[in-house]
Amino acid sequence: MFSGWTISILAGITTLNQILTAGIAITAFSLLIYALTFNLRDRVARSFAMIMASVVIIFTTEAIQSSVRTLDMVELFLRLQWIGIIFLPPAYLHLSDALLVTAGRPSRGRRRWAVRAMYVVSVGFIIVWVTGLLVGDLVTDKLPAPHLARTGWTEIFTIYYLAIMLLAAINFIRAYQRMLTRSGRRRMLYLMAGATAPALGSYPYLLFGSSLAADHPLMFWVTATVINFGVGALIITMAYAIAFFGVSWPDRVVKSRLFKWIMRGPVTASITLAVMTIVRRAGETFGVEYNAGVPVLTVATILLLEHLITVIAPIWERMLFFGRDRAELTLLQNIEERLLTQSDLRQFLESVLAAVRDHMQSPSAFIAALDGEQLAILISAGRPFAERENLGQALELLENDSGRSEYLWNDTWILPLRQRRTEDLDLDEEPTLLGLLGVARVDSKDIESDQLKALWRLAERAALALEDRQLQQRVFRSLEDLEPQAELLQRMRAISRYDTKTNLLSEEIPIDTDMAEWVREALNHYWGGPKLTDSPLMRLRVVQETAREEHEGNMPNALRAILKRAVEQVRPNGERRFTTEWILYNILDLKFIEGRKVREVASRLAMSEADLYRKQRVAVEAVAKSILEMENHSETK
Repeated sequence: MFSGWTISILAGITTLNQILTAGIAITAFSLLIYALTFNLRDRVARSFAMIMASVVIIFTTEAIQSSVRTLDMVELFLRLQWIGIIFLPPAYLHLSDALLVTAGRPSRGRRRWAVRAMYVVSVGFIIVWVTGLLVGDLVTDKLPAPHLARTGWTEIFTIYYLAIMLLAAINFIRAYQRMLTRSGRRRMLYLMAGATAPALGSYPYLLFGSSLAADHPLMFWVTATVINFGVGALIITMAYAIAFFGVSWPDRVVKSRLFKWIMRGPVTASITLAVMTIVRRAGETFGVEYNAGVPVLTVATILLLEHLITVIAPIWERMLFFGRDRAELTLLQNIEERLLTQSDLRQFLESVLAAVRDHMQSPSAFIAALDGEQLAILISAGRPFAERENLGQALELLENDSGRSEYLWNDTWILPLRQRRTEDLDLDEEPTLLGLLGVARVDSKDIESDQLKALWRLAERAALALEDRQLQQRVFRSLEDLEPQAELLQRMRAISRYDTKTNLLSEEIPIDTDMAEWVREALNHYWGGPKLTDSPLMRLRVVQETAREEHEGNMPNALRAILKRAVEQVRPNGERRFTTEWILYNILDLKFIEGRKVREVASRLAMSEADLYRKQRVAVEAVAKSILEMENHSETK
């Protein structure tokens, strides 16, 4: 018999264990969604998603069965739990094989077929489970918890479970040994440590140790609680290691995104669930079946946690993820937060013009910006100006201006907007003209001294905005030139995390899915359309050089020429034929260059439309690779 204190402690530990079990299910489901959202294209992430799906089934059914009242429902969820348990071994073998492939040890067929065979074996165990032979009847007369009795098939499955997990562990060690970089080895250690949690924490040990657990229930529940703590922490560790596979983001972005995902998902949901459970159990202890505090505290907990995450997120990003690059990244963050966009600029200049018109009692005013040698109205207020087309005349008035002078042009006062004097300017050098401020004169009156002083102050405010606009345009142009190279470097850096030698020495250029999609869209609008004229491929250096050197600055024509050149590089040598080796070029030429319909192209090439689309994807990737090769060649000139 147990004392009152022991019973209270057992009840508390049992409740904590139920909360942890539900928390693990929530965490696993959240990490499953993360893997399916951000790096589903990677084989390692897909196999990790299979493991998380199994963990979700195991711990969700475990959490539900601990809360249901009837024995029939308890038995139902204990049996459903085995769906996740059965598919866990092949998922682990799948993950270990994917890791070896990523580490530069591709399968020669044996590992791949072994993985498929193990999935088939698990399907066989599902059939045995459906017949009711895999596990026995529900056992309820023994402490510490209800469980299913084992059968002969249970022991066979246990041997299968241990054997496959051991084989997966060997593959994990082989993948670790192939890691050449310090970061790769460190993350493989995280992955191996995290992978032990679902493997060891998901199996129902009461099948074999119910007698020992019945003799020592307190020890059982303490052990189960500690194991659940470990499982929850280690699957997050495992997810952290997996998050770097299949993405080309910088490490700090991967860490920050995963951390926010975990805080807003599993942490918030688990804490809220804990609050709900504790408040409900406390109400039941005092004889209150419905506790009005449950919904109130639930909502308050969610709002408070979301608020704290929003407030603290910038702080933890700087402390945990920026590292030695903190100063540079903080500067970039500040620029992003304080960036003056085109809408912000127009809003500010509208305020300036409103103040100008109010102070001068003018019916209209405008601000014109100088881009190169062309002067164009950037924003205007009031009645339209009839002289917009003759702004060149206004610009001529300012050519010989050497100071703060206003000019009268067609009943409009003109004030030059100049760059502020900086250290880059010599003392005898005049600040650069940025544009001009125009204000319609009222009743042919001259400007009074107080009005003139205020007008120049407003003109200085407008000049400040135009100068900022000019600086930011230069920054944006630099970023546009940098983006393609930065994307390529990030992709190469990402794939070399775990297979440095093979990937960095390979002549193959990694093709990003976005790059291939941009090429496909541009080819679809080859003869004109927004997907060509607004294509991100315009930012490539090779396109800009072609536009400058061959097409008099016409970017769409330059991109069309680059696409044509890349398509020609796919063309085999010799006269054109309709054979297998010519199939990629023929698809590109017939569908995109000649613009024929899919059905017509498929008929001409004697293939189904489905096969045509598959071959078209390969052909587009070949074009994308050719364009990247041109880009790399232009960089080395």
